[in-house]
Amino acid sequence: MSSFDRRTLLISLAALAGCGFTPAYGPGSSGAALRGKVDILAPDDRESYTLVNRLTEQFGPTQTPLYRLAYTISTDENQIGVTRDQEILRYHVAGEVSYTLTDITTGRLMAKRKASSFTAYSATGSSVDTLTASRDAYDRLMVILADQMVSQIIATVELPAELPT
Repeated sequence: MSSFDRRTLLISLAALAGCGFTPAYGPGSSGAALRGKVDILAPDDRESYTLVNRLTEQFGPTQTPLYRLAYTISTDENQIGVTRDQEILRYHVAGEVSYTLTDITTGRLMAKRKASSFTAYSATGSSVDTLTASRDAYDRLMVILADQMVSQIIATVELPAELPT
């Protein structure tokens, strides 16, 4: 390793240590503090099932619920690839989740935010292929939105210093 690379590494490590960086899932972090403590609103359709499944993977199964996560999903599908013969070749799917995280004990609103993203799918095959591609696109969108929700919550929600275990 050249001395320039070594100096750059040492300066970077010093800056990282000085900024108060802590791993999101490290001991004492908000990610670890929320594990098993978030009661997620039950799903009522395919999209919400996929969203809740991903949130449960991230937060862990609820063991001692301290927080309630409620959400509202909205999606919009548009045709984006149309031939001269008016055949649709591609669809664009946009989605948004509005959500709240509430302290169950106090009723205090911990977070009220939105996550949004998009995906697309091809409609150039049989109707079965198109249906499969559509379902996959919506599933991917819900996973993206759930990951955004978790990242936002872990990065911004101020939790009490000591959470009961």
